[in-house]
Amino acid sequence: MTKHAPGGDGAITPASTLPDDLADVAAPSRRDWAGLAMLSIALGLIVLDGTIVGVALPTIILDLNLDLTDAQWVNSLYAVLLAALLLSTGTLADRLGRRRLVLAGIVVFVGGSLLAAAASSAGPLLTARAVQAVGAAFIMPATLSSVNTLFRGRYRAAAFGVWGAVISGAAAIGPLLGGALTQWASWHWIFLVNLPLGAILFVAVIFTVPETRGEKARPGVDVDGALLSAIGFGALVFAVIEGPDLGWWTPTADLSLFGLTWPADAPVSATPIALAIAAVALTLFVLWERHREKVHRSALLDLSLFSLRTFSWGNLTAGTVAVGEFALLFILPLYLVNVLGLEVISAGLVLAAMAFGAFLSGASARHLAARFGSPGTVLIGLGLELIGVLALVLLIRDDTHAWLVAIPLTVYGLGLGLASAQLTGTVLRDVPVAISGQGSATQSTVRQIGSALGTAFAGAALSISLARTLPAALENAGLAGGPADQLAESTRQSAGSTIGVLRDHGDASPLGDHTAAAVDALAHGFADASRWAMLVAAAFLALGFLGAAFLRRASATPVAQ
Repeated sequence: MTKHAPGGDGAITPASTLPDDLADVAAPSRRDWAGLAMLSIALGLIVLDGTIVGVALPTIILDLNLDLTDAQWVNSLYAVLLAALLLSTGTLADRLGRRRLVLAGIVVFVGGSLLAAAASSAGPLLTARAVQAVGAAFIMPATLSSVNTLFRGRYRAAAFGVWGAVISGAAAIGPLLGGALTQWASWHWIFLVNLPLGAILFVAVIFTVPETRGEKARPGVDVDGALLSAIGFGALVFAVIEGPDLGWWTPTADLSLFGLTWPADAPVSATPIALAIAAVALTLFVLWERHREKVHRSALLDLSLFSLRTFSWGNLTAGTVAVGEFALLFILPLYLVNVLGLEVISAGLVLAAMAFGAFLSGASARHLAARFGSPGTVLIGLGLELIGVLALVLLIRDDTHAWLVAIPLTVYGLGLGLASAQLTGTVLRDVPVAISGQGSATQSTVRQIGSALGTAFAGAALSISLARTLPAALENAGLAGGPADQLAESTRQSAGSTIGVLRDHGDASPLGDHTAAAVDALAHGFADASRWAMLVAAAFLALGFLGAAFLRRASATPVAQ
């Protein structure tokens, strides 16, 4: 096993700067490779759950009578809690054992899945998503740090290649599986499918994954750090999701929370207050983690990791890319089902073009990495992702043929397959084995914050855009006045599901023979708003591409020892 130690000045000695004799590692055993497969599948189950919900969301909105804000929280609550817990569970994995945390996480995650399948309203569904997030928080850092520990040297690239292929495949297949289960069974099965998969995986992990731990932990438990990070991240996402409805500065609606009400006639909206709380909490979190380091107490976040330039630039890139990727995954199913009128399975097939692209690029990722290096491959992948999203922005209209959407999605998938695994390996390249739990937990936290913000930003952009595009589209169709305004607001609040309801009822709807004109106008307005929301995805992917350029430069620069 490769050994790593702090440098003489307290800074981390990167793996890539160690002498050659320390870089020699034994070949992984067959059990190690089998363990890699099980760990990849375990994390793939979490990734699958994040994407399988998207295509079923329009059906869930109708069945449980959710509004746009509820729909955002279905994805974002899961991601926010996961992000808030990952740093804590990464430390727990290093202390208590990584396999033990994976097994505990599978049990909790499967329990949350059962609760989600039984949900009959927004409250129970969100509670179940919170339980799933706790289980996922146990699994995610423990699996990644286990792979980072078991595979070193020249075997790491192959290991992360397998890892990335499984993760990218799970992310891309999720919409297809979700569409099939929702249409041919019910949306409840997108959660019930986790039960048999979790049971099989639990047994397989016991027999294939060796137990590993990190370095001896410092004394104490960083409860304050966990609370500050949870408050900071939670308040930030809350502000972005609720801002369009509550008002960004002047209140536009009452906010009821835990039995208390923030009235619409208050001097200022709750949104800027939540943003201020987020800024203060996250600043205090950083200061508190520095204090814990100085007094040699256990800390959630090892800030010295950010002295590694590959780790710093890699996490910045991963975070911005996650915002762009999940913004796209939130918007597209709503557009395909509500605007184009596709059945859920057809929408899943269109979104599965990402899987096709990811599988195509998976075979060539290692060859590209050998020629251009992992950071160069990340740059190529993100370039393809950005091209795919920009093509979607130009392409989607209310009358776009569904299968034309699959073409840029295939390009996007090609980039996704190239970038995902190579980015993970590059970020963790210089992280010592002894603290790989913290390193992987930090990276996973950044990705989850990005995914939560991606859904939040996309939902906010969609809501703001719909408030403008829907009334304008109805007015252009000759529908104006109070009833038209109510119809536009109903469509905005329902995340577009009103369009499908009117389309299904036809002239039997309350609008009578005006129904067809209203459906066409609403679809046109929703398509326009979708393009604006997708520009959010494009903007963050562009920032990720810029970050990847700096990451490539950092990877090529020798690290001071």
